[in-house]
Amino acid sequence: MGQSVKLGLIQTSCTSAKEENSEFHINKIREAVAGGAQIICTQELYQSLYFCQTHNEDFFDLAETVPGPTTEQLQELASELGVVIVASLFEKHARGVYYNTAVVIDSDGRYLGKYRKSHIPEDPGFHEKFYFTPGDTGYKTFDTKFGKIGLLICWDQWYPEAARLTALQGADILVYPTAIGTLPFEDEDVKKEYRDAWEIMHRSHAVANGCYVASINRVGTEGEIKFWGHSHVANPFGKLIATAGDDEEILYVDVDFSEIEKYRRTWPFLRDRRIDTYEKMTSRHL
Repeated sequence: MGQSVKLGLIQTSCTSAKEENSEFHINKIREAVAGGAQIICTQELYQSLYFCQTHNEDFFDLAETVPGPTTEQLQELASELGVVIVASLFEKHARGVYYNTAVVIDSDGRYLGKYRKSHIPEDPGFHEKFYFTPGDTGYKTFDTKFGKIGLLICWDQWYPEAARLTALQGADILVYPTAIGTLPFEDEDVKKEYRDAWEIMHRSHAVANGCYVASINRVGTEGEIKFWGHSHVANPFGKLIATAGDDEEILYVDVDFSEIEKYRRTWPFLRDRRIDTYEKMTSRHL
């Protein structure tokens, strides 16, 4: 018998009001449950605008402890609704130490743990190194009622090593809360190339690791960035089985985790890995 699960990926725009965004997403989670979703995922930093476009110390005030007030609220909600919730938060760990963090809440309301973003970008419009300390949790997979969730965040998506190390822990699905878009000086051809590359990376992670991959992006224009949406899910052969548009929506996707075995029997990449030849992978240059 298959292990069929319905995902609900919440793709939205955000405002500058943290409480307003939080309440909006609580309502969206309820809407997703009404639509049949069992695993519900938010986009990256859903409680605020994407504040990393500038250096502004005031934005550190948005951070909170994890676990903390938001995780407690989500635990109550998950328990009430009987669903798994994956949520992206801005974590304050200590004075001057902040993380870009995501959490997994199981369907009985248990807080299963957190993952801290490992790869921190520093690009025009994406000044994350000013705000976030590189994650120290290692790569994480969480065993929930509805499947094993491997959790990574945005910039992590460009690194096959991160996907592999997460998948090796038995993940049925790699989930990437994301905030990605384009800047005004990038023309339409460049925008398409960027989005194509982004989707190709997720499809390749799915193929190489024989698991499902989901990315949840935001939409709307914030400052100079136009977030392009297009949240999606790839199956273990890299096919995009569902893709959102560039407006707000909940993307519902039915997946069957029992299919992973069939794909891995056909393309047994994990079996054929030559782990005895990879020792130099931990060197920055050869």
